[in-house]
Amino acid sequence: MPLAHGYGALVGTLVSSVRDTPDNQGRWFHVNLTVQTEAGRYRCAIDVDSAKSSVGVQWRTFAVSAAELGPVVALTDGFHLLASTPTSGAVDLIRHPAFRPRGGCFFVTAPPVWLAAINAWLAAHSWTAGDNVAAATALESVLQVGARVVVFGEPFTTGLGVHNVHQNQGDPLGSPWAAENGIWQDGATLVMNQDGGYAAFVSKFSTQSSTTDNAGHPT
Repeated sequence: MPLAHGYGALVGTLVSSVRDTPDNQGRWFHVNLTVQTEAGRYRCAIDVDSAKSSVGVQWRTFAVSAAELGPVVALTDGFHLLASTPTSGAVDLIRHPAFRPRGGCFFVTAPPVWLAAINAWLAAHSWTAGDNVAAATALESVLQVGARVVVFGEPFTTGLGVHNVHQNQGDPLGSPWAAENGIWQDGATLVMNQDGGYAAFVSKFSTQSSTTDNAGHPT
């Protein structure tokens, strides 16, 4: 099933970023972005750790051109619901040519088993793993106050905000999050550079698979 409350992209201007206040055990899990839009200020909770993982999250930062992003670059400020399809502007960290790990071969139809295994190995080994401080530092390195940002994820049910800004597929069957597995609904943070290109930060939990079926379940 897809995310319970929809999926989309928030477009606006980055006002600030701040890490979570640690809980009574010193734990914190997000970098919170404040994004200005005509409708008001949104809070975007970008995941940089997991309470269920001993190694935190895995992440990647990379450059993306406007041409690779498709229709989302033309969106006006505000939150826009997106269909979970390849043509809507949605993100899929496994299937989207601009977001999947580089180095493998992409096939419209299923590749041979041996090549699929190589692609899976490349995908699994292209992520950086570490703690919340390292992940937050990687995210903060691409942030620019005053820049146009695009944040993909699930809207808050109360107030203005976006969460589930991480991979939203590949959770193990039987886990509490498996019901929300789905393709073309992954989270991502994009920051526009002066040249019109974008710096991207994406993350996934270490328990999430880098290969999934058409329902978003791990394979």
